[in-house]
Amino acid sequence: MTKKKTVIFPKTEKILKDLGENLRLARLRRNVTSRLEAERAGISVATLSLIEKGAPSVAIGNYMQVLLSLNLEKDILKVAADDELGRKLQDAGLPLRVRASKRKRI
Repeated sequence: MTKKKTVIFPKTEKILKDLGENLRLARLRRNVTSRLEAERAGISVATLSLIEKGAPSVAIGNYMQVLLSLNLEKDILKVAADDELGRKLQDAGLPLRVRASKRKRI
């Protein structure tokens, strides 16, 4: 069985590369070796290297483990916290999806 290649848009690729670089810089600012960081995160050094390169094939859980080991896990909560577009759509009064009521059982 062949491995399925993850296809991503260039903009997404840039974001992942920036995230990986930010994680690498955070690790270096803390003066932590890649071997120690991988051990703390419970991943291999090769996986950490892929994360720091912004590889889309790495599971988000592994990214989270690195954030946790760098004490940056709360930063992920900032994602979609300020959903400006969503609020605008909500305020525009677009019809919401309405579900049928549950049938009464007899």
